[in-house]
Amino acid sequence: MLELSLSKPSEIVKRLCQRLRTERIALQMTQADVAARAGVGTNTVANLEAGRNVSFETVVRVAMVVGRVQEIEDLFLPKLDSLDDILRYEDSSRRQRIKRKSGNA
Repeated sequence: MLELSLSKPSEIVKRLCQRLRTERIALQMTQADVAARAGVGTNTVANLEAGRNVSFETVVRVAMVVGRVQEIEDLFLPKLDSLDDILRYEDSSRRQRIKRKSGNA
């Protein structure tokens, strides 16, 4: 597994965009093919591959087209290593706001 925690956000974006382009080419799809299947414009796919700002929904749509939606679905899954983690996670799902800690105001 590639450790990305020491990378700048722009470096991570660049690597992900390169991987997307490589995946698209491996699937023998053009940007126009992906765009048509994702319901977005060809320029949007080109912008995504170039690392320019596109909506997160566009990323999800393209991931679905290239068969990588599971990786998107796995983002931000809770890390539950113990019963305490599970209980804390279940409790946090019911809370709407984080309480301020005293002394931080």
